[in-house]
Amino acid sequence: MQERDKDIYQQFNRLYNEVHKRVVGNEEAMRNVIIAIFCGENILLEGVPGVGKTLLAKTVAEALDCTFKRIQCSPDIMERDIIGSMVYDEKKKQRVLVKGPIFANIVLIDEINRLAPKLQAIFLEAMEEKTVTIEGVSYPLPQPFTVLATQNPIEQEGTTEISEAQKDRFIFKVIMGYLTPDEEMSIAKSKFSKEPVNKIFNPAEIMIVQNEINKNVYISDSVMNYIIEIVNDTRQRKEFDTGASPRATIALMKASKTFAFLDGRDYVTPNDVRQMAYPVLRHRVIFTPEAELSRMTPEKVIERILKRVEMPVD
Repeated sequence: MQERDKDIYQQFNRLYNEVHKRVVGNEEAMRNVIIAIFCGENILLEGVPGVGKTLLAKTVAEALDCTFKRIQCSPDIMERDIIGSMVYDEKKKQRVLVKGPIFANIVLIDEINRLAPKLQAIFLEAMEEKTVTIEGVSYPLPQPFTVLATQNPIEQEGTTEISEAQKDRFIFKVIMGYLTPDEEMSIAKSKFSKEPVNKIFNPAEIMIVQNEINKNVYISDSVMNYIIEIVNDTRQRKEFDTGASPRATIALMKASKTFAFLDGRDYVTPNDVRQMAYPVLRHRVIFTPEAELSRMTPEKVIERILKRVEMPVD
C-alpha cells in the first residue's frame, strides 16, 4: 500500500479501539457498520431489544465526528417527523424549511419494521438518491450519508416485513445476538457507556477515503467473475423463489474492496469476497414455501453456494 493508505489503515485500528471503549462483543456487526459507512452505503441490523444496536450506531458516529440522529418508528409516525416540513417564519415573512432528523450524516432508524409501509418510499429515496423531497422540491442530504436501520425479529408482535425493494438498498444485513457470559461480566464490572470517545475521522476524511477505496483498491477480472458467479448461483437455487438482484453484485464488489482496505491491502482476494458474501446476500433472497417449511436458513444456502462455486487462484 502507499504511505498515505498505511496511515489510514492505522486510523482504522484506532477507530476500532475507540468504539471498543463502549461496545462489547458483536465484532462482526461493528466491523460491518464501519465498512458500510466507508462504502457510502446502508446497513440493516437485526436483533432483539437490548443487544446494543443503538449504542453501536451512536458510538461509531461519535468516533467519526459525524452528525447523528435517531428516528423511532411507530405506526403513527408522520412524514414530517422524518423529513421535516415547510413552516411560516414570522420574522422572515416567508415559509422556510425546518429539517427533520433525516438530515444527518448517520441516521439510526430504530425498529424500521414498525413503520407504516406508505412511508417506506421516503427512505428508499434517501438511501438511493441521498435526497428527500418536500412539497415537490428535492433537498440534498448531508455527505457522507448512511442509514443504520434496526429491526426486531419479524415474528414479534406489531412488526411487518419491509419491502424487497427497500431491503435491496441495504448493503448488509447483520444479526446481532446476545453477548457471551464473559462479555456481560465485562459490562457489569465497567462503565463502558461513560467512557469518552476520541474523534478519529471527520466527514471530509470519510469522503476522501471512500474515493481512495473506489480508485485504488484493485480487483482482478477473475475475482470479479467469482463475485458474479456467486450472485448468479442464488438465482439457480431450488431453495430460492427469487435470487439476488444485480445490485447484489455491485454491493459484494464494494464491500469486498472496503474489507480489503480495512485489512491493510490495496487488492481484493477471494477470501474477502467469501467474508462479505453472508451479510451482503442473506437479506436479498426469498425462499420457496417448501424451503421455509423445512426451516432452511439463508446462511446454509450461501454456505452451499460458496462450496460449489470454484475459487480463483489469485
